[in-house]
Amino acid sequence: MVGVLPLNKVRNIGIMAHIDAGKTTVTERILYFTGRIHRLGEVHDGQATMDWMDQEKERGITITSAATTARWREHEINIIDTPGHVDFTAEVERSLRVLDGAIALFCAVSGVQPQSETVWRQSEKYGIPKIAFVNKMDRVGANYFAVIKEIEQSLGANVIPITIPIGKEDQFKGIIDLVEMKAIYYDDPALNLTYQETDIPEEMREDAERCRKVMIEKISEQDEELFELYVEGKEPGQGQIREAIRKSTLSMDVVPAMAGAAYKNKGIRRLLDAVVDYLPSPEDRPPIIGIAEKEGEEPPARKPADDEPFSALVFKVMTDKHRGKMTYIRVYSGTAKAGSYVYNSTIGKRQRIGRIFQVHANKIESKEAIYAGEIGAIVGLADSSTGDTICQEDHPILLEAIEFPQPVVSVSVKPQSRQDRDKLTIGLVKLAEEDPTFLVKTNEETGETIISGMGELHLEILLDRLKREFKVETETGVPQVSYRETIYNRVQENTKYAKQSGGHGQFAHVVLDIEPLSEGKGFEFIDKIVGGAIPREYIPAVEKGIIDAMEEGPYAGYPVVNVRCTLVDGSFHPVDSSEMAFRTAGAMCFRAGFAKAGPKLLEPVMEVDVTTPEEFLGAVTGSIVSKRGKVMSMDAKNGTRIVKAHVPLAEMFGYTNELRNITSGRASASMHFDHYAVVPFSIAEEIVEKRRKEKANR
Repeated sequence: MVGVLPLNKVRNIGIMAHIDAGKTTVTERILYFTGRIHRLGEVHDGQATMDWMDQEKERGITITSAATTARWREHEINIIDTPGHVDFTAEVERSLRVLDGAIALFCAVSGVQPQSETVWRQSEKYGIPKIAFVNKMDRVGANYFAVIKEIEQSLGANVIPITIPIGKEDQFKGIIDLVEMKAIYYDDPALNLTYQETDIPEEMREDAERCRKVMIEKISEQDEELFELYVEGKEPGQGQIREAIRKSTLSMDVVPAMAGAAYKNKGIRRLLDAVVDYLPSPEDRPPIIGIAEKEGEEPPARKPADDEPFSALVFKVMTDKHRGKMTYIRVYSGTAKAGSYVYNSTIGKRQRIGRIFQVHANKIESKEAIYAGEIGAIVGLADSSTGDTICQEDHPILLEAIEFPQPVVSVSVKPQSRQDRDKLTIGLVKLAEEDPTFLVKTNEETGETIISGMGELHLEILLDRLKREFKVETETGVPQVSYRETIYNRVQENTKYAKQSGGHGQFAHVVLDIEPLSEGKGFEFIDKIVGGAIPREYIPAVEKGIIDAMEEGPYAGYPVVNVRCTLVDGSFHPVDSSEMAFRTAGAMCFRAGFAKAGPKLLEPVMEVDVTTPEEFLGAVTGSIVSKRGKVMSMDAKNGTRIVKAHVPLAEMFGYTNELRNITSGRASASMHFDHYAVVPFSIAEEIVEKRRKEKANR
């Protein structure tokens, strides 16, 4: 049970799409038709319920994933409206991790856009069943079947239309439900809040029957009973078809597709029906698997049931000015009551649940308990952060944490006045708690505070929040690229560290093999010490010393990645050796070996997608090539050209303004981090020289 509802009547869903596909508008309509709100708020006039932050209202974009709960056909639907802008991809990642199903939204004109692909891949990674909703069917250039074909080709999905549109653009009058074989017409031309079901118009009957035949063919592949009826030429019942679509959707063999126009209130009630009919309840999802304590052990698992031991994942942390730190959790099993104690197995700490809330955007309702399958917010878990597991102390489980991409852009930030220094520190700490892709660190040598994020917009929004929420005026430096360092060659380095300063001296001797690893492998440490050449208790100190040295690489002072260090030999002194000596020797040996191993600089390369009218294609590609970019593909779509390219981030600052100028404001671009690549030697030397001068001037 979830509160008073059985678990099979709960749906935890997300709405995901590219920016401007209409996610927030769809959510507003869902809230309106389920009776959650009583007037419609629009994104463009800053009145959308789910876009409650000032920055969201002003910019007309979703920044933070808002959660809400609605009721439809005696089902509870927990909805998370996720951002579409690539800079806020962490919000999508953490939301998808805790959802059971998703509505993938596509614009009927633009079809599959860059961020549609990104969020689709994220949802596939977590095995999330989806419904595709083709929105904006009333816009000029809308083409439902072209978008479906594109979803199949670009995303590799097996799509089955379960509704088809009647007309398009300004002639979009309604939809045909292929399961019920009924036409749904919307009555009142302004709001379309009422509708009538009629027989399918004669001119569309042939199309409807053809689409229904395709639908039954595809789902009968997954359902033996339906397949037999199909082979015998018999007509299956509506209940059978719904059951087969549900089964095929849950197994991710098909993606049901629907048409609509959220802004004009068309197709939303049918979409809600589809969420209830075809998307999974927590019961339909496999048990959540924890991490095994020891290698070879069976990992613990929890079934989605109230009588199982309590387990939940923290997927978001927010600071509320009235209630303090609010921790958003998804409960996978068991129940927890307000005032009870839980165990944070990630940090090994017992914590008390103060209060439990059901969340509706930025409004909340108090609850006595939270049950399996629910999403809610808790006050009292002060030490918990995103990705932590909350469980029962006598039945501990550790769930896999959420992986987030590394930040790629940094700026220095300082308060405009001395009085603001403490406020700045408090504000930055709270924002970093909320956002795992926002990092704050202090440059030891200059004392500067450096903040890092996923892009210029990401940092701009965070600085704006500092100003509004924490009342801190800041000055920022020029955006800097987060470079990385690695090596070309393998070397062996032998280092002795010996220091005598009266009394006990310091002695450590280490021999390291240092070799490169492939992209994305990070760091590996292997201990190959035999015969007690170095006592076991000192070996972790050598690894710590290497990690210390990797934080500020020997080449240009950037973090080191993709290296393997193997400790092969060494020696110790029975009196003078210590952990500190071996930590120092590990760092010295790594620095010396790294310098001899052919160091190289890596830079973040972005995937850039530009949509431009044909006449500006030459100017756009010329601009990309001038930025050391590589054009990967050029496609034509709806009279425009789509250019996909890989361009180093260092060349992309201020690109939006440049693109506006060279295309008279008619092109648009989006970009996201793709991979790290080697910086050409001449440019790397300039960067290294610049860093050396900066150090010398400090």
